[in-house]
Amino acid sequence: MGFTIAQGLMLVFLIASTMAVTTANKGWQFGNWPYRGPYHPNKTQTSNRIIVGDSYHWNYGFNYTEWAIKHGPFYLNDTLVFKYDPPTPKTFPHSVYLLPNLRSFIKCDLKNAKKVGNTTQGAGEGFKFVLKRPWQPHYFACGERNGLHCMNGTMKFFVMPIFRWYR
Repeated sequence: MGFTIAQGLMLVFLIASTMAVTTANKGWQFGNWPYRGPYHPNKTQTSNRIIVGDSYHWNYGFNYTEWAIKHGPFYLNDTLVFKYDPPTPKTFPHSVYLLPNLRSFIKCDLKNAKKVGNTTQGAGEGFKFVLKRPWQPHYFACGERNGLHCMNGTMKFFVMPIFRWYR
């Protein structure tokens, strides 16, 4: 019984995820943040409103996977706000798709994806998506031009919301 390609990809994904979490949590010592006691360093007691891409918003050419790693962890009931310009003759349109699984995310396969934000919903205050599924990955991608913005590897990211721990 040998490894299949899917098993190999899953192993690579698990190793990469473990390394990302380890890097993001450097400085933690036995579950405690140094010099702050045994509590999680995020002291907010309520849900956060997070603008995807910060001031860059949801635009082509920005690495959102890197952004998600730097801005994690994400928590249950946090709101992701996708802001992007409505389509004009001078701009590329953008949308937001929720991909069903890791395979679709890696391949930018939009066949079974759900469009959660169309090309005009990102204008003004932006399109809001509330993270409602704890411990389950949410895979996001731009689906315009048949996934071209996703395929270059930048306009896609995933988050796995966790429960917020209170004092």
